[in-house]
Amino acid sequence: MAKTRRPPPGPTFDSIYRHGFVRVAVATPRVEVASPGYNVGQTLALARRAARSHAVLAVFPELGLSAYSNEDLFQQDALLDASLVALSDLVLASRDLAPALVVGLPLRANDRLFNCGVLVHRGRILGAVPKSYLPNYREFYEKRQFAPAAQALSTSLRLLGQDVPFGSQLLFAATNVPGFVLHLEICEDLWVPLPPSTLASLAGATVIANLSASDITVGKADYRRLLCASQSAKCVSAYLYSGAGPGESTTDLAWDGHALAYENGERLAESRRFPLEPDLVTADIDLDRLRQERARLTSFGDSVQVHAALLAGFRRIEFELELPRGRVPLERRVERFPYVPADHSRLDERCSEVYDIQVEGLMKRLQASGLRKVVIGISGGLDSTQAALVAVRAFDRLGLPRSNVHGYTLPGFGTSRHTFDSAHSVMRALGISSAEIDIRPSAELMLRHIDHPYSRGKPVYDVTFENVQAGERTSHLFRLANLHGALVLGTGDLSELALGFTTYGVGDHMSHYNVNASVPKTLIQHLVRWLVSTKQFDEETCRVLERIVATRISPELVPGSGEMPEHSSEAVVGPYELQDFNLYYLSRYGYRPSKVAFLAHAAWGDRDAGVWPDTIPPAERREYDLATIRRWLEVFVLRFFQGSQFKRSAMPNGPKVGSGGSLSPRSDWRAPSDSPATVWLEELRANVPAGRRRKS
Repeated sequence: MAKTRRPPPGPTFDSIYRHGFVRVAVATPRVEVASPGYNVGQTLALARRAARSHAVLAVFPELGLSAYSNEDLFQQDALLDASLVALSDLVLASRDLAPALVVGLPLRANDRLFNCGVLVHRGRILGAVPKSYLPNYREFYEKRQFAPAAQALSTSLRLLGQDVPFGSQLLFAATNVPGFVLHLEICEDLWVPLPPSTLASLAGATVIANLSASDITVGKADYRRLLCASQSAKCVSAYLYSGAGPGESTTDLAWDGHALAYENGERLAESRRFPLEPDLVTADIDLDRLRQERARLTSFGDSVQVHAALLAGFRRIEFELELPRGRVPLERRVERFPYVPADHSRLDERCSEVYDIQVEGLMKRLQASGLRKVVIGISGGLDSTQAALVAVRAFDRLGLPRSNVHGYTLPGFGTSRHTFDSAHSVMRALGISSAEIDIRPSAELMLRHIDHPYSRGKPVYDVTFENVQAGERTSHLFRLANLHGALVLGTGDLSELALGFTTYGVGDHMSHYNVNASVPKTLIQHLVRWLVSTKQFDEETCRVLERIVATRISPELVPGSGEMPEHSSEAVVGPYELQDFNLYYLSRYGYRPSKVAFLAHAAWGDRDAGVWPDTIPPAERREYDLATIRRWLEVFVLRFFQGSQFKRSAMPNGPKVGSGGSLSPRSDWRAPSDSPATVWLEELRANVPAGRRRKS
């Protein structure tokens, strides 16, 4: 059997460059009009800042070496000559700078003058890209001084003693950083219906740099954000925007020095506008994410096919980036709870939407089946409470009485007084029909029939003992559904399905319809707490919900003291907050386990870092060291890839809720039931340091 190869020597585990990230910088220097000597000094000062921040790319504004607002001064040879001298100074200084630098200046070619972006790295000019679309309306008169890219006859320039690729269809590919392919476009190029970066992305560009000198008017900054977000999302790329700022001429216009960094529609960094001093922002771009998304989006590939003739003209210039050595921590924000709504300003909208999706799914299934009743097993725990909350909302919208929701609590050998009371309390609070059936007599009968040691008085609480109870509960619910002409509403959640922590077949795995199948445990906790915090029920119901969400998660299948749940699910399968994190990044993006561990440590390594959802009480804000993360990730990998797919292959119907939230074989996840977890385990063990567990 082939062993998983260790990565070649290079960045260490605690560096972003080991895990498919690159750090980029977007700069807004101070300039002086028609003063290239001053401007190159300002540019180099920010380039050195970018190098100190461990960035491998720094992007500067349009015509930043000459300044943009020179107007007819661009027709003066003295200014054009001085701009070339500034470029020469920058090229020479770049020998001692690790980042690749994207700068703007006017360049002569074919008896015309072009507004260009130039890529410089370690003393070499890698390429020059002329602006494709020149605005010549309202306050803009660029065609008075410059020619568009389409008028360029040459495909290369002799520039400062180098033969330099020239044209608007250049791709700069880093041979030592998989997935890093850079394309340059300039300001107005983004404003047109078909930006050059659209075709460049189809040709393979993953990082788009826009050198801009967009003047500022009221409301324009929002439009820029919209354009950059939309273009990065449509192109499944990173989009870096550097706008001209302090020092540009204010004869008729003003400049706000706007720097933006987006990735696939998500804003990663933004500068202060109207800065008093030169500014620079950095962002950590996830190249793996872009690669994975493009591979999954079949329509992206279809677009490549449709536009193949246009893409044939792109040229690929290869170079090697110099990667920082040693530790380079991730600066990008990583949400601890990727399934939980992160935008506090839209929290109510997002939480309501989750419930709306679940409710819509159940309503349609009831209407299609012709049934007007549901049966739910109410345990007094989190999942069954969530299912009941969805059911009463659905019945309210359908105009059906809540009494048509039949809740049954089915106590067994491990049921505690705490959850027993909670089950009755929540059924009473929600106004549904409630009943109790003690399953112990029927479970004891089955244990005797199969001659289980427990039936002979021995305290054997094995998987058979547990599953007999789970099976009895499910069997009762299905027969009760027959009796009442009802649908059995499933309660198991996405986290349990991922971990295989569910009893297959005649057990909690099965139902007629499962509204929770796409909702992970951490999101259910969040939703219930949100209901309480927004006071969507009366005071007594909110108290019951608070009691339930604070209860230890337990299947309650093994006898305990009787008062409180004693056997923790998380002691077996790991903390759900970690396992939901692992599920999201493994199933949604297909990351290597080592990258998932790196991200988990960035998110969970320090409880005092980052932002917590308001719904998480301070006492429940935990942190995990790398050893603990590695331990539970190994458990997840083994259970998810090897031990439980057969359960997901036969799971009931249920609505997909989130973008990374379905394991149904009819939706997001199709996998063989007999796959081993070997490659994931080997990758994890080879590339994640074992470390030592932190003493609590």
